[in-house]
Amino acid sequence: MNNDQAKRLSHDVRGALTTAMLVAERLQSHSDPAVVRYAGMIAQAIETATSAVRAGLQTTAPAPPQPGPPPPRLPQPGWDPTQYLRFSDERMRPALDLMERIDSAAPGLVIDLGCGPGNVTQLLSARWPQARLIGVDASGPMLARAQAALPGASFIKADIATWTPDAKPDVIYSNAALHWLPDHSAVFPRLLSLLAPGGLLAVQMPLMHDAPFRTLIPQVAAKGPWAAALAHVAPVAPILSPDEYWDMLRPHVTALDIWETTYRHALEGDDAVMQWASGTSLRPFLDALHDEGMRHDFRQAYAEALRPFYPRRADGTTSLPFHRLFIVGRV
Repeated sequence: MNNDQAKRLSHDVRGALTTAMLVAERLQSHSDPAVVRYAGMIAQAIETATSAVRAGLQTTAPAPPQPGPPPPRLPQPGWDPTQYLRFSDERMRPALDLMERIDSAAPGLVIDLGCGPGNVTQLLSARWPQARLIGVDASGPMLARAQAALPGASFIKADIATWTPDAKPDVIYSNAALHWLPDHSAVFPRLLSLLAPGGLLAVQMPLMHDAPFRTLIPQVAAKGPWAAALAHVAPVAPILSPDEYWDMLRPHVTALDIWETTYRHALEGDDAVMQWASGTSLRPFLDALHDEGMRHDFRQAYAEALRPFYPRRADGTTSLPFHRLFIVGRV
């Protein structure tokens, strides 16, 4: 096993075991039926960790990449599963909080819309083992990681804005994905229209458009030798306000729950907020820079701009307050 494979394996195992610990914490405050349900999630997470270890030990070294022309610009970010999962425990907390608010005992079809590397899909499978489960994402590398981790589920590469299931789902679950899509006044009613009678739409999105780690991206992009290459790249657009989502969705549902939570993540490592953004908001800008040296310099300039807003604490961690919006609607 080479160093890159060892690093990937470490991220997989850490993410799966962290999931187990997060779920275990929730067992302490739930009644007996919940204990049974979340115990299944723990078993699934531990099984995933074991599979990751076995796969890592058996993986052979990949062939060295061959030089070639720069890849064409894609309309969506070129997601890096390893970078995204670098903070898998922090990213998992809101996913679990959203899942806890889904009141559906035995759904027949569950959709994980924008499933990414499948870490949350595994928990959906553990909660509803009898359900038909489909993960949908536009990233091939993310789906490859998801399929390897959960071979019993179906994964489809598609645009989550337009994909239509072959049957009406009982649950459409989307964690940190829909904020990438424009025109929510059309997206959300469309998703509700896809649901079976009594079905649930459960959504979590970052509510961070005015946070420095978001606002500094276009500012840094507009200065420096990369400015011309990044001139056509747009940052993630702000989502609507909670009140706007309420007014938009209420006529389409029989029940609606909207809430907000701020998570104060204690991130470890050098320039931790830059590393966090490199797995999400910074991706479209990094994808547009095909020169590796310029990409490195852009990331360092962004990291330098972030430091006054996110200083490293005395204990070595960096605090990232992260505000998220949750929506659960039943048709």
